[in-house]
Amino acid sequence: MTNLNDNDILTRVTRYNLIRDGRMLYIDVHERLQGALAAPFVAVPNLINIIARQDYQGTGPSEAEALDDCLKKIAAVPFERIFPEHRTASSPPGNNKT
Repeated sequence: MTNLNDNDILTRVTRYNLIRDGRMLYIDVHERLQGALAAPFVAVPNLINIIARQDYQGTGPSEAEALDDCLKKIAAVPFERIFPEHRTASSPPGNNKT
């Protein structure tokens, strides 16, 4: 690809929706076109602006295998555990005892 920088990563994304117990999350499967990824295909659960912990991301040599790897990892996991804790401005990290 001629108009990309050496360290750029370019992927083609296929999006899946997983609906479980009336709740939905997305799984984006990235196909590496340029750059370094963990595998040729990486499946990433997400809530649009919150990406799953790496432990729950799937990898594989094909789209189907990456998606299957991801689905195995999240099969018995509540959605709340898949994503990093989200802090707000009113909830700073750590315990603020004085």
